[in-house]
Amino acid sequence: MEIRPGLHRIQAPLGERFVALYLLEGTDAALLVDTGIRESITESLLPYLDEHGIPRDKVRWAIDTHCDFDHTGGNGALKAAIPTVRLLAHVEDQPLVEDIQRLIDERYGEFRDSDGFDDPAETTAYLRSVSDLVPLDGVLRGGEEFDLGGRSVTVLHVPGHSPGHVAVHDPANRALLIGDATLGRSVLFADGRAAFPPTYRDVEPYLDSIRRFREFDADLFLTAHYPVYQDAGVEGFLAESEEYVALIDDVARSVLASSPEPLTTLEIIRAAGERLGPWPAEALDYSVFPVTGNLERLEARGEVVSTRAEDGRRRWELVR
Repeated sequence: MEIRPGLHRIQAPLGERFVALYLLEGTDAALLVDTGIRESITESLLPYLDEHGIPRDKVRWAIDTHCDFDHTGGNGALKAAIPTVRLLAHVEDQPLVEDIQRLIDERYGEFRDSDGFDDPAETTAYLRSVSDLVPLDGVLRGGEEFDLGGRSVTVLHVPGHSPGHVAVHDPANRALLIGDATLGRSVLFADGRAAFPPTYRDVEPYLDSIRRFREFDADLFLTAHYPVYQDAGVEGFLAESEEYVALIDDVARSVLASSPEPLTTLEIIRAAGERLGPWPAEALDYSVFPVTGNLERLEARGEVVSTRAEDGRRRWELVR
């Protein structure tokens, strides 16, 4: 649907969830924000363009907000359908945007050895089956401006969820298109139920990105997996995201304070349970992403220390 002039939201299925792609259209060119998975292009974007009379070759650029498969998996399908499109992503995420094995090993497998957490084999098989990664046509660093004809949009570097996460500012529509840069208290299913934890990774960059969003005169906040936020809803979502970071700090301190011995990250998460959020056990373990980020920040502040045991597992304890 066209939310505001030249600003289209194309919502594509993603299992029980959805991924929203955004098309920014001017008089001369259009820019696509995220490509979803392969079927997001073939079954959602291309039919949308044709139905709304938007020439496919008007889509001159496509920006991946970050490296996750549900934001890049349609790159190959888009390039096949529109060979002239220029695929772009931030230089810090580029290696994982272009290589599915590196994405699996370095992003989703980051905690395999240190914390004993990894995606189930069926999840890895699924992301391989819906992803078609191809080389980028260029890289972003933040600050790039794209002239669409009659209006321009600007790329922002907003790390935290990933090192190279970017957003797009559309000043004509007072809109920020942020991908997964801010994640509230839970990622959602399409029907609004809580799906799994907000998987930010690096806390200070994440909070800095939230603070940066407040500097813009934006009353429309567009994410990949959430409803459209407008007016007061924008600040509500940002505040909720900050509050969740503070909650993890409090919960981690509480769990460690009550333990007579150091704990692994997963032991902390499982001891916290529903204090972290309303997810089943298999989803709760994905808290390893934000909880690790918070523990690393607490360690930098001198509040906790980490050690490595003979089994290679990282364990945490409170400085008493």
